[in-house]
Amino acid sequence: MRVKVKLFATLVCYVPGVKPGVPFEVELPDRSTLADLMNQLSLPQKEVKVAFVSGRTQPLDFQLQHGNEVGIFPLIAGG
Repeated sequence: MRVKVKLFATLVCYVPGVKPGVPFEVELPDRSTLADLMNQLSLPQKEVKVAFVSGRTQPLDFQLQHGNEVGIFPLIAGG
């Protein structure tokens, strides 16, 4: 199955050639979860704050479906 992914802020450094907020497609096995997607992209789970699937926050064990749009955001610090 294919899903569209957008990475934001510092998470783009883990996937060569990706720009913040610009969607790209990822091919995954059927019944893959958000955690599986993050593992395939080599994103450290400790760096991820929140993941959205089709505009809704979902847990890492959420099962993805073909055509889902996923946005993944890192922890943000500021002062």
